[in-house]
Amino acid sequence: MSLHDDRVTGGTTPRSRPVTVTVIDYDESHLEERTYTLPEIRLPARRPAVTWIDVDGVHDTKVIQAVGDAVGIHPLTLEDISNTRQRPKIEDYGDYLYVAVRMLAPGDGEFHSEQVSLVLGRGYVISFQEHPGDVFERIRERLRAGAGRLRSEGADYLFYALLDAIVDGYFAVIEELGERIETVEEEVVADPDRETLQAIYALKRSLIALRRSVWPLREAVAQLERGESSLIGEQTLVYFRDVYDHTIEVAETVETYRDTMSGTLDVYLSSQSSKMNEIMKVLTIIATIFIPLTFIAGVYGMNFAYMPEISHPWGYPLALASMAAVAVAMLLYFRKKGWI
Repeated sequence: MSLHDDRVTGGTTPRSRPVTVTVIDYDESHLEERTYTLPEIRLPARRPAVTWIDVDGVHDTKVIQAVGDAVGIHPLTLEDISNTRQRPKIEDYGDYLYVAVRMLAPGDGEFHSEQVSLVLGRGYVISFQEHPGDVFERIRERLRAGAGRLRSEGADYLFYALLDAIVDGYFAVIEELGERIETVEEEVVADPDRETLQAIYALKRSLIALRRSVWPLREAVAQLERGESSLIGEQTLVYFRDVYDHTIEVAETVETYRDTMSGTLDVYLSSQSSKMNEIMKVLTIIATIFIPLTFIAGVYGMNFAYMPEISHPWGYPLALASMAAVAVAMLLYFRKKGWI
């Protein structure tokens, strides 16, 4: 299993694909949803309303700039949004919060990672994604159906819901990793081979990459949970504490899996070393048995006219019998010592 920074393995987002922007304005009794390809975004004048601007694609800088101009996002933040290799972080600009996180999704024998940028302002939330497909569909469905607390809460609650959906996606990846680790452990105990070693190192690389995403995210969520920003209401802080607990759980699971894989690698190396020792033991026993036999054969193979038993009619069978007796005696001795 390996981690890829693209939703499509080995590929990148096509520059020709248009960036789509979905704007959802809502309050407890009203919801309006609009989709643009080259938007002129305007925040609703009616209050209390929450606006969610979901940008699908960050490769078109004109669209990113248009979104930033609509709500007053700093150029440095827009630069961070376009640069999809950001370390998970949080930045407080006073009138808005910027959070960069990694969104993970399980795949066929691997999992994918992409950067998601979230901006929380007064009455609005903006999400920037690299590729189509995300973990926010359930939130959209809840908004459209008016289910739960989303429609009756403010922008900070929507911001929490989006962040919580991203963190929950980590558990699906963790579960798949756990299944792969169990499979590799069984292979190590049963019959490890070179492919098993490759699977171990692939899992270790995936866990390292996952750790690089989780630990900075933990710091960012901890800062949100402390309630230092006026954009997050007191009643919403308890939900961010729940997200922080989930992040801690993911981080601890990753550390446990890393320790497990280190132990699995040690077991694999010990198993291979044990196999090699068994092979060397067998070869050593064979060589040890044949040393005296070679000596006897060498003595009776010398070309001398006068040698004991050289003209005896039973000389040859006796020489073979003595070799067999020596071999049997050595085997019995090795068995008595517990070497075989």
